[in-house]
Amino acid sequence: MSGEHRSPLPAARLHRSGTVLAGVLVLTLLALWTAYHSLAVYDRDGGTAGRLFIAWSVLFLVFALQSVLYHLERPRRPTPEAARRLRELHVAVLMPVYNEDPGYLRLGLESLLRQTRPPDSVHIVDDGSTSSDYAEVRAWWEEASRAAGVAGTWRRVPNGGKRRAQAHAVTAGPRADVYVTVDSDSCLAPDALEEVLAPFARPRVQSVAGLVTATNNRAGLLVRITDLWFVTCQLVDRSGQSAVGAVMVNSGPLAAYRAAVVRDNLDGYLNETFLGRPVTFSDDSLLTLYAQERGLTVQQPSAVVFTAMPERWSHFSRMYLRWMRGSTIRSVWRMRYLSPARPAFWLHLLRWFQLVLTQLVVGWLLLVEPAVFGNPPPASMLWIPFLIGWALGLRYLGLVRSDEPVRARVLTWLMMPLATVLAWTVLRWLRWYGIATCARTGWGTRRHGAEVSLTGPPPAPAPAP
Repeated sequence: MSGEHRSPLPAARLHRSGTVLAGVLVLTLLALWTAYHSLAVYDRDGGTAGRLFIAWSVLFLVFALQSVLYHLERPRRPTPEAARRLRELHVAVLMPVYNEDPGYLRLGLESLLRQTRPPDSVHIVDDGSTSSDYAEVRAWWEEASRAAGVAGTWRRVPNGGKRRAQAHAVTAGPRADVYVTVDSDSCLAPDALEEVLAPFARPRVQSVAGLVTATNNRAGLLVRITDLWFVTCQLVDRSGQSAVGAVMVNSGPLAAYRAAVVRDNLDGYLNETFLGRPVTFSDDSLLTLYAQERGLTVQQPSAVVFTAMPERWSHFSRMYLRWMRGSTIRSVWRMRYLSPARPAFWLHLLRWFQLVLTQLVVGWLLLVEPAVFGNPPPASMLWIPFLIGWALGLRYLGLVRSDEPVRARVLTWLMMPLATVLAWTVLRWLRWYGIATCARTGWGTRRHGAEVSLTGPPPAPAPAP
């Protein structure tokens, strides 16, 4: 590739700005102030505050615990000796491909060749794609990877699902010490592979999650809101879990596992069933569960990967339903297989407790209080969720991208009320519908080809401020 013109790939870094931290503090205090005065009003009325005092207090304590935990997370930095040992590991990248847009596929493959720590091998498995045979991309890749000194394989197999495609890739890389799983639309930041390996300097770490953001984050309102919601959840919920070594779910666009975690559980991974039906989704969470049984599961927030987010509601809703159904199945397995000695067991219970209690409190305020006691819903319900959402969303501003000016990210952050309304209405309904229909274990997307396409070269880096 030495003579070939190469477009700049997007990069990103976390910036721990004092302004962002101060904003989190100010908005959180404002939310608590609003809640306090709302309760004080009801206390004078002798009504709702007394009946919901315990519930409010518990929710506040849970929120405070989460806030403390996610502020404790720090990117891992290995010592020089540990860094040397990490360089000696054989790192194999596993990439299943099914009906992917050729533009996104080539972008992702190019990003693998331009890493500060290149992979030792890359194993690509075309899972019987019906939209393309990727002949041009494959020809380019075989020449480019050979020139870069990266070994690898490219196989086309009959369609058997993502897990079986990954299994083919595992058997093609039996010498690996670490398997890195990526999606076919994953574009790794230039230092992503080096960063995602850093936590393995600790022997107890069994898996590492990367930080996922949208490649196409300027494609429309839905993508902006999805990116805001997704990045914030990773830097709040998952960061809190990572602080105690208990990340629940790694993301498909970028995750790393000690090779034994994958190889030793390959048979169970390929043959998982739920209520007598084969499970074809929730693969990342199952691999994370295998890792949790052996040790620590963490996030490396400095390992950034760009991925194509849904641009149409039909695509997004099918993806979200698949996540919720998979989350329900995985919850059953965590209760069954995780030891109570693991922090992940208790964080899992806490998550369900918070979900159910929040739903009960909201239902009580909207239905029971007006119907039984004649009290209208408190005005604070219109303010507190937005204030807390904006405060948490400041974490989104801490991710600085090379392909996006700061003003564009601020504009996205200002859309947090839309994300909050979506989360409390449509997504809440889809969550419970997904729980109720968790026995539907089909994949549901990309059946007739790629649903998001890369129509041009990746965006150029934004000018320095």
